[in-house]
Amino acid sequence: MKQRKFGNTGQEISEVSLGCWQFGGDFGPIEESTVNAILETALHSGINFFDTADVYGGGRSESLLGAYLEKNAPDAFIATKYGRASGTYPNGYTLQDLRDSLRRAQDRLRRHTLDLVQLHCVPSAVLQRGEIFDWLRTVQQEKLIRFFGASVETMDEAKICAQQDGLTSLQVIFNIFRQRLIDEVFPITKEKNIGIIVRLPLASGMLSGKYTHNTTFDMSDHRTFNRNGECFSVGETFAGVPFDNGVDLVDEMKTLVPEGMSMAQMAMRWILDHDAVSTIIPGASSAKQARENAATSELPALSQDLHATLRTFYKNKVEELIRGSY
Repeated sequence: MKQRKFGNTGQEISEVSLGCWQFGGDFGPIEESTVNAILETALHSGINFFDTADVYGGGRSESLLGAYLEKNAPDAFIATKYGRASGTYPNGYTLQDLRDSLRRAQDRLRRHTLDLVQLHCVPSAVLQRGEIFDWLRTVQQEKLIRFFGASVETMDEAKICAQQDGLTSLQVIFNIFRQRLIDEVFPITKEKNIGIIVRLPLASGMLSGKYTHNTTFDMSDHRTFNRNGECFSVGETFAGVPFDNGVDLVDEMKTLVPEGMSMAQMAMRWILDHDAVSTIIPGASSAKQARENAATSELPALSQDLHATLRTFYKNKVEELIRGSY
């Protein structure tokens, strides 16, 4: 597993990491034994960075992650989030609420100090006021957290956060279906030494190439209940591309996959070929999937011709289909 420098932390993290949203059961039921098998495989594959949030399964993701890593990898880097819990979102943000939320996260993650706390897609108006960043600097001084960052939904939000002193990272949606950040955000983050954590590298699994028009998901899975943005930003599900359109687009892209790669690996390799990216955080529903995702780090870069083809494909066939904020 190759590693990359992570923002202003002075640390290096695995370029393929593990997103842990699914551990909360938000993609359908998942047993603790399955979670532990995924984590064991991730560690054996060289992954040392794990991304979760207080609201994933109402804290279940943090609890399962904390219990396993405390015993098996106490030095692993854990990134969690604050800002979407009931009573906090959309207008309950205070310094005391932040402190209380962090202390609950510390208990679940079994950490005296949290490695990285990211604002979790909080409203743009809250980011613009700026006081929430002062609170983050306060809890940093109080040793509740080591570093802080922000998970954002739009490029405008990314640009607002990037102006804040001390910001370690931005978590963004970036994949073959969502390419505008290359020109509009990455030059800023590279100049300011801000790490980029990429979520939805496979557009909610769409870019794995495994879906058909007849694919269905569990009723508790956001790919069912948020397909058209019914519950939160539509951009968080299939990267904002309508499901049936996405299936057709991926079927067309399959002809471009280099020999020796899967569709999913080409999609993740495409992201890693951008030097502004610190890590990608694909989820995994099985140990096998975690192993396959991690193997992307060992693959060669895509050719410049293929990058150019995928850029044209996005411009001509994908960009106009994206719904929601971008």
